[in-house]
Parts: sequence; C-alpha cells; structure tokens
Amino acid sequence: MIPRGKHGSTDALVGNISTVGCACAGGLLGYLGFMLLLDRGYYALVLPGGLLGLLAGIPRSRSLWAPVVCGTLGIVAGLLAEYRFAPFAFDPSLGYFLTHANNLQPMTLVLIGLGGLIGFWVPFRRRTRATA
Repeated sequence: MIPRGKHGSTDALVGNISTVGCACAGGLLGYLGFMLLLDRGYYALVLPGGLLGLLAGIPRSRSLWAPVVCGTLGIVAGLLAEYRFAPFAFDPSLGYFLTHANNLQPMTLVLIGLGGLIGFWVPFRRRTRATA
C-alpha cells in the first residue's frame, strides 16, 4: 500500500501521469492520422496537437503543469509532423528545421499553434480543483 499525503497526492500524481500518457498516445495517433490524410491530399496539421489534447482530456488532473506540458507537446507534435512532410530544401536536418521554424508559412504556424492551444485547453478545462 502506498502511503498518501494529506491531500491524496498519490491520486494527483496518477492523474497527472495518466494525462501526459494519454497525450503521448494522442500525439502519436494524430501524427499517423496526419500522414494518412496527407497521402489522400488533405493537409490536417492541427490533427497531431488536437488529438493529443482530446486524449489528454480523458483523465482528470489537478495541477496546472500537466496542461502546460500537453500544450508544449502539441506544438512539438505539429512541428515534427511538418518536418516529416516538408523539411527545408537548403538543409533537411531536424536541427536546421527547428531553428528556422519561424520561416514557415503563416498558415502553417497558425495550424501548429492551434494544435498546441487544443493540447493545452482541453486538459486545462477538465482539471479538478484540489480539495482542502
């Protein structure tokens, strides 16, 4: 039996870890969905971050850091999906792509940012307040 703190800190830790775990699964599904839709001619760059956020919203977490991590992971998932789709022709390395991501088209940056926003907002709205 795991000893619990004054406010059930073990439950909070499990909720936060499951939130981030579901986010990782959602990011992977979103990336695979983006690639599948891309093969069919659709550019759904919001999908990696969006599915990340939707799956991260399934478990409830108590802290603010879990939605912040999910939002950050949503942006990273969108950037990696865009890198896989269209690396820069000058230098196709990931390092060059990440350091020059600000040179992407404005709509691409909006879609990546929207995925990150969904990745943050859904788990943020589902979080529970800590009871005293």
